[in-house]
Amino acid sequence: MRLENSYYCGPSDAQMLYTTIGQYFDEIVGRFPDQDALIVRHQNIRWTYREYHQQVNRLAGGLMELGIERGDRVAIWATNCAEWCLAQFATAKIGAILVCINPAYRVFELEYALNKVSCKAVITGVAFKTSNYIGMLQELAPELDTCAPGALASDKLPHVSTVIRMGNDNTAGMFNFEDVCRMGDSVSADRLAERASPLHPDDPINIQFTSGTTGSPKGATLTHHNILNNAHTTALGMAFTEQDRLCIPVPLYHCFGMVLGTLVCVTSGATAVFPSESFEPVPTLEAIAAERCTALHGVPTMFIAQLQLPDFSEYHLSSLRTGIMAGAPCPVEVMRQVRSDMHMDEILIGYGQTECSPINHMTVADDPLEKQTETVGRPAAHLEVRISGENDQVLPVGATGEICTRGYCVMRGYWDDEERTNETIDAAGWLHSGDLGVMDEDGYVQVVGRIKDMIIRGGENIYPREIEEFLFTHSGIQDAAVFGVPDAKFGEQVAVWVQPKEDRELTAEEITAFCRDKIAHYKVPKYIKLVDEFPMTVTGKIQKFVMRDEMARELDL
Repeated sequence: MRLENSYYCGPSDAQMLYTTIGQYFDEIVGRFPDQDALIVRHQNIRWTYREYHQQVNRLAGGLMELGIERGDRVAIWATNCAEWCLAQFATAKIGAILVCINPAYRVFELEYALNKVSCKAVITGVAFKTSNYIGMLQELAPELDTCAPGALASDKLPHVSTVIRMGNDNTAGMFNFEDVCRMGDSVSADRLAERASPLHPDDPINIQFTSGTTGSPKGATLTHHNILNNAHTTALGMAFTEQDRLCIPVPLYHCFGMVLGTLVCVTSGATAVFPSESFEPVPTLEAIAAERCTALHGVPTMFIAQLQLPDFSEYHLSSLRTGIMAGAPCPVEVMRQVRSDMHMDEILIGYGQTECSPINHMTVADDPLEKQTETVGRPAAHLEVRISGENDQVLPVGATGEICTRGYCVMRGYWDDEERTNETIDAAGWLHSGDLGVMDEDGYVQVVGRIKDMIIRGGENIYPREIEEFLFTHSGIQDAAVFGVPDAKFGEQVAVWVQPKEDRELTAEEITAFCRDKIAHYKVPKYIKLVDEFPMTVTGKIQKFVMRDEMARELDL
């Protein structure tokens, strides 16, 4: 059926799950006890589902012994590791709410996040690169030096009583992670079952902090039902079974790693493979080859980094077939290479937001190349999506408006922030994304930018993505990011940062000439900056607000 209006409801033939994560995990363990469950190469860990289950139950029991109750918030602050995975399922089993802390956070952001959601406990890594996690916690809570573990009373972190540190060393005022797991050895299966029995699928189970590019970060609160079903429907979209092995180089603190990674594997009895603490192209390809991974997740910049390795062709990647690329649009040539050189014929494009648990759109394996690169697919199973204009009316097919979603995946709200929740989820239950999109007559959606990113130059609405797609057709351009900067005459002018390919030298004049007479004059960038790299978030998303601020300073605008 061809659409006339920009409203589409995803398929609903697959039954949804209505259970808790802990209950479903136990069921999968019962079905696939000897199947590989978790492989963390940088920690030399290889667990079957039976072994994974035992370790999760040990930590769950240990947290109970420390007094963690149903609904208590437990923060985790670390890079990708086995302890992170254990915390994800152990907290779910006992009804605690796992609070994901960005590994890139510094003292100010950490203090805000822990206090915003009143965390009772913190599970922390030791250090990574320039981040000394234990040192920053000690800076925030110097009382750790003199308090007994589990008895912290901090002026700056008044809700935190317990800090659990990873690694083998001991630190004043903190429990050691393995010691907490040993505490759980004395907790019987009956006690764990007693704790699990009153838990409900609609209980909040996870708080994910948004990036906070405008104002302070917001704690998106997600339930068992939200994220378990998002993982389940994503696994179905990838045709996942217990025979699949997923390489996960994306961060666990983000929904991409936690929901579309570990939880996707658990919903189907598949194997989760972690190549390194954070993304590195060589360990990722080594893991795929050594572990015969059938799937790989990543953002486009990750795939580009792997494809550009000088010895890329020496890695044996023929086991790959699928995976999810998300986080940013994929250039056509990159998708061609991923499908051919990485053997990922069934790779899917995913789109969503943390508040949607996170996926609300996805392509399917047999979608043509243009749908894979020009759109984010159609609304996912059991979800309604509309393109809204002013006064929330549904726009006709082909019109640009805000992408709105309604359905099982929509978050409960922002923790302790009713005002911003009501700004995001309307009275009819529609989640407003802030993204601008266009739906075609078959229901495929193209994301053309953020409402706040839209450039208004002399009354003309300019969508950065359209210009970026045009610039990708230049043979010497690796990537491009378009944004608006202030202008006294027109209100805004178009600016772009361009990353040339390694073997090409470009000039701003060449790029201007390439645009002239091919796109409308008002879309031709007035300001062009050639760069080696873009400012990125930990998850690989380009930070245009950083570029905008830097360009405005450089140009004295």
